[in-house]
Amino acid sequence: MARRTAVGIIGCGNVSQTYLKFAPLFVGLEIVAIADIDTAAAKTRSEQFSVRAMSVDELLKEDEIEVVINLTVPDAHYAVSQAILSAGKHAYSEKPLALTYEKAKALTAEAEERGLVIGGAPDTFLGAGAQTARQLIDTNAIGGVIAGTAHVMSHGMEDWHPNPTFFYQPGGGPGFDVGPYYITTLVSLLGPVTSVAAMAKKGFAERLVTAEGPVRGKRIEVRTPTTLNAVLEFLSGAQVTMGASWDVWKHGHANPIELYGTSGSMYMPDPNFFGGIVWHTANGGDPIEVDTAAAPFGAPNWPETGRHLANYRMIGVADMVDAIRSGREPRCSGRLAAHVVDVMESIEKSAASRQFVEPTSSVERPAPLAANDARRLTV
Repeated sequence: MARRTAVGIIGCGNVSQTYLKFAPLFVGLEIVAIADIDTAAAKTRSEQFSVRAMSVDELLKEDEIEVVINLTVPDAHYAVSQAILSAGKHAYSEKPLALTYEKAKALTAEAEERGLVIGGAPDTFLGAGAQTARQLIDTNAIGGVIAGTAHVMSHGMEDWHPNPTFFYQPGGGPGFDVGPYYITTLVSLLGPVTSVAAMAKKGFAERLVTAEGPVRGKRIEVRTPTTLNAVLEFLSGAQVTMGASWDVWKHGHANPIELYGTSGSMYMPDPNFFGGIVWHTANGGDPIEVDTAAAPFGAPNWPETGRHLANYRMIGVADMVDAIRSGREPRCSGRLAAHVVDVMESIEKSAASRQFVEPTSSVERPAPLAANDARRLTV
């Protein structure tokens, strides 16, 4: 029987509900306490999920807690993760790990110096969709990847998120907020990014919040690019064109990620979620459909009504705890999360300078999540 690991959460905003809801799916993990600088938010989640609410200081001093999940707003990720490590606890941060690569690198260095482990979201690439794509690439189903496209496009967050202000501040925007899902997935498939060329702009100076919540009817100043177009070159030699925008009313990009190989093509589902259908071709033949619903972390389970998707956020935490116990590097490692920050920062630097930028970091592809490893993580 797996050893019980007591977990705390700092940050009780919208995404905390997902972590709290899906934590019971994973063996040995128990979220024992939550905290937020907004005590009312912590109280709400405490009552909703029957878990203790504490102050941040109390949670960090709680001896029982070994791992703390950082779900604060992006601008606070670095300081809160540093506080978690300073308290002698392992840290797992929502994306991005930090707003600059220097700070992300500093967190990984501090964790190593203290004999602790730091990991970071997203963990969606451990789901059935991306893992099926990984298996197809590793078995040479489409040959060597030459090129690809990745598109994440919508008209922003203000129509559905109850408090979307932080999405339009530095550390937000489609690059830092949604980009990690796409970049992390691509790195897991193709290896590290070695060069970036990009352009960026703000489509609107302000955003009107129409979603129900505390800032409904207010206008948000946009302080970060909301449209990015980049070309990413990977160590494998693949070149992927990435478009990320919150200035798009409608688009026709049916496949969020497409990869084009020497002997075929592959179309992938939304990397913001865990499952979906993967299509691949042999040379110029008809696409072959691979439904991943029966694979580990592929079955649709969320939400209870409306569009039904596979959502297993907490895999990354479960895998990190398993890695700590077995002495290996987590698949959602701090080094991987830091490299993704480096790539995102390089995109913004390239857009500002109109020049190629080479990320200073590198990372190995994380190990694939085999079915037997996936089973070990679940109840």
